[in-house]
This record gives sequence, C-alpha cells and structure tokens, in this order.
Amino acid sequence: MSVLLTQFDPESVVRKAYDFAEMAHKDDTRESGEPYFVHCVKVAETVYEWKLDQASIAAALLHDTVEDTAITNKDIANYFGNEIAFLVDGLTKLETIKYQENKEEAEIENLRRFIISFSKDLRVVLIKLADRLHNMQTLQHIPRERREKFALETAEIYAPLAYRLGMQKLSGDLEDLAFPYTDPEGYAWLMKTVTDSYKDRLRYADRVRPMIAKHLVKSGIKPIAVDARAKRYSSLYKKLLRNEMNLDKIYDLVAFRIIVNSIEECYTVLGIVHKLWAPLPGRIKDYIARPKSNGYQSIHTTVFCVDSKIIEIQIRTEEMHEEAEMGIAAHWAYQQVKSDASKKASWTGVKNKIELAWIEQLSNWQKHFTDQEEFMRALKTDFFKERIFVLTPHNDIIDLPIHATPVDFAYRIHTDIGNQCVGARVNKKIVPIDYELKSGDLVEIITHKGKKPSEDWLRFVKSESAKDHIKSILNKKSRFFKEKVETQLMEFKIINTDENGFLKEITSVFADLRINIVYLQSQTDHRKEFSTVTIRTEVLPDAKIQKILLKLKKIQGTKEITYRT
Repeated sequence: MSVLLTQFDPESVVRKAYDFAEMAHKDDTRESGEPYFVHCVKVAETVYEWKLDQASIAAALLHDTVEDTAITNKDIANYFGNEIAFLVDGLTKLETIKYQENKEEAEIENLRRFIISFSKDLRVVLIKLADRLHNMQTLQHIPRERREKFALETAEIYAPLAYRLGMQKLSGDLEDLAFPYTDPEGYAWLMKTVTDSYKDRLRYADRVRPMIAKHLVKSGIKPIAVDARAKRYSSLYKKLLRNEMNLDKIYDLVAFRIIVNSIEECYTVLGIVHKLWAPLPGRIKDYIARPKSNGYQSIHTTVFCVDSKIIEIQIRTEEMHEEAEMGIAAHWAYQQVKSDASKKASWTGVKNKIELAWIEQLSNWQKHFTDQEEFMRALKTDFFKERIFVLTPHNDIIDLPIHATPVDFAYRIHTDIGNQCVGARVNKKIVPIDYELKSGDLVEIITHKGKKPSEDWLRFVKSESAKDHIKSILNKKSRFFKEKVETQLMEFKIINTDENGFLKEITSVFADLRINIVYLQSQTDHRKEFSTVTIRTEVLPDAKIQKILLKLKKIQGTKEITYRT
C-alpha cells in the first residue's frame, strides 16, 4: 500500500488527487505493461520523501493528466484550485500536433516553457526531477533510439540541474542511470575493470572505519556517523578519462564521510585525522569557509592511510550532510503570499539567496536566444556544463564553464566590464585575457574606458552569453558572420613514425566515435622519418576529446598528440 494512503486523511487534497488521477489513468498503461497510474504514485512518493507540501504531492499525482487524458487544466483548477493547476500546467508539455514536422523544436520549446515555470515556482522543477528519476529507473522498457536520446538529455540537462540545486544524491543517481545508455562501451569496460577493485577498497574501508571511530571517541568526539561510500560509476569514469584510465590515480574510489555535531567539531576532527595520517599536500579543501556556489559545505582532505594507501575523507555536520544530499529541498519552507491577482510562491529558510539567483538569470537569459540550436548549446555550456569556481577581489564566488577565461569572468560580472576588459590579474599576477582560469583563482579585471570587444575574443571565450554580448557590440548580424562564428572547429595534430597503415588507424578512431572529419592533411618528413597528420572537426566535448586522445595514444608509432580549439 502506498504511503500516500496511510499518511494522509481521506479528505486531504493528496487523497483527492490520488483518486482523481487513478480514475483519469484507469485505461492507460506504460510501455512496460504496468498501469500508468503506478508512475504517478512513484513520482508523488518521491516528492513526499523530499518533504514538500500537499499541493506539490497532489500536483505530482496529477502531472500527466492534462497531457495524456481528456482532462484539461481548467478542470484541474475547478477541482483543486489555481495553485495546483499552475503546478500541473508547468509540468505539461506543449501540444505536439503543432510541431509534427519538427519534434526537436517542440522539445526545445517545452524546455523553455519549463524554465519559465520553475523560475516562478521551484516546486515545478522538484516535481519534474522526481518524474525524470522514475522515468530513468524504468528506461529499459522503451525503444533503444528513444532510450539513448532520453538518457543523453538526462545527463546533459537534468543531472546538472539537480546538481545546481544542491541535490547531489539525485544528480548522481540520474548520471548513473544514464551512463549505460549514453556510453555503453565505456560502461561495459568500467564494469569489467573496476569490480574487483571496488570490492578490495570496500574490504579496506571495513578495516579503517572502526579505527577512525575509535580515535575520535578517544579524543572526546562522538561522531554521528562514520561511513564509507563507493565513488559513483559515472563520476569514476569521468575522472579516469582525465587520468589516462589509471585507477591508481583515483584516491576517492572509496571515500570516508565523518558526520559530527558542530562546525567546531569538523575542524577538531580534521586535526585528529591529520595526527593519525599525514595529509597529501595541496589536497585539503575547506568548503565550510568557502561553500560551493550551490551551497555545498564540507571539509575534504586526502591522507596516506593504513598500508600507505591514499584515501579521501569528508567531514561535515548533520545539517551540511542533509543539504548536500537534498539541496534546495532540505531548505523547504514554503509560504503563500496573497496578492491582488494571485498567490505568489516564495522560498524562506535558504541561507544564501544568491544560491538561487541563477534561476532568475536563466529565465531572463533564455529570452535572448531565438535560434533553437543556439539556445540548446548555450544552455548546456553556460548553465549545465562542468563548472569552475573563481573568486572576485571581494571574495564572492563566481561559477563559470570549465576552461573559461578572464573575458568570460568579466562578462559574468557586468556587460560593461566585459566590453572594456583590457587585461586581468589572476592571483595578483598579470595574465593575458585568453588565460584559462582554474577553480580557486582570485580574478581582478583591468578595464579601460572606451575599449570595445575584439572579434578575436570569439576565438577563445567559452560562455555563450559572452559570445552573444561580443557579437552584439560588434554589430555584425549578417548571415556570413553568423555562419563564420557558429562553424568553429578544433584541430588535432598527431606525429607518428610513419608506420604502415597509421593514417587509416587514425581516421578509424574518429569514425568509430562518429565524429565527422572536415579537414585532413598528412605531411611526411623523410629526413626525420615521421609524419604529421592534421585533423579538424567540430568543437567536441571534453569527455569525447579525452577518448580520442586515449585511442590515438594506443596506435603504434604515435610520438606526440596536441589539440587546440
């Protein structure tokens, strides 16, 4: 029996929504063959576990009624009121009949609509994420081509969205569920390679965990918990791609988590751990003093532990742990504020309202992109791609796309600062404006009044919003200029000892990964007995670049590989 039937009174809005949705979907089945209503209940149960209000749980039960049955949003409003009708409307896709010839356009429009809805009421995004989670858990029942597309959308949009809301557990769950479909070869390799290592590390954790607990109690600290957690498969694979697939370089394959009662105890425990085992230089990260932009707090340290094995230990309070797992849902404190025209949803209890400022920014930002492909590319780059976190001179944390430059930073602060940027200081040292920033950098922009952006900036800036501002100032809106900017390429150079068949092997690497080669040149230096192959492709994501490099290194005779965008 569902918890929704045992925890809510028969006269409650949840029970009424339960009965209504069950009746509306009585003839509907999912592709697995099970009743469609089971999905509605699973989504609502997740929303209940996240401790959202009854209106949210009711909307979760009703989230597909307008889209998949004869029920209208007006019916929802009549039965359940405007508040629940608004939530259901925010979760309802546009009618696809308008977009029959271009389903991708429909999907992008639905995404835009969703962004506008959740910027007005965050409950919309939480219900949507619960819906996505259950759909991913049952993904095996839909056709393969739809599985791959759905999983890729989950990995590129919804998992990063959950992460930005601070919901790290959900984000990791979504990434792990998508991984076997987005990269089946990588997933199969990982399962074959690391299973035994995982078991060994977990046995090692069982040895070390009681040692940590014993020393803490001996030092007067009574921890709430000392846990060991295995690194998620999707996260591990990304890390391996950055470390030449060498498992020995992954120090947090199994990491320890110590949960204590206070911030003071966090730092005391750090001292106890370092007294037990020597820390690895440069591997202490204090996210309590400087939280991540999504609100995450913890102390991370890496130490030489028992048998000289290198392990990671995370130290946090119980409140920090709940926030790390649940993110914005852990702050749930919802109020209804009556206005003349409607009830407006507002969030209270969030420690740092700046953590949520990006949501309003996202809603305003999406209006500037009329081209659908440009919108999707910008969305993934500017909001949901892997991020770095840098500091302003006032110690404010600014998050940017990975590989961002001082110009990206300048435009993130203010359009005028970006336009007038002539240089930058990073960690108090002058750097060029195309310098690649790294997490933790302290960045100061040098400006000059009257300075204008250069077209050359489009070559190295990473954020689509910066590119948009630059193009706007340059005032070159012609089709020729647009095509010139949009068709950016990256270049690989491979130096080989001119082995027979090496050119075929090199091109096969790109073909196997389904990457289109738009330019290829091979030059042989007979005096030095080597060949240089130059290949240009469209700009590729970092994970795919790392795969290419790994495969190219395995080709016999390969001496050097470089790439640039």
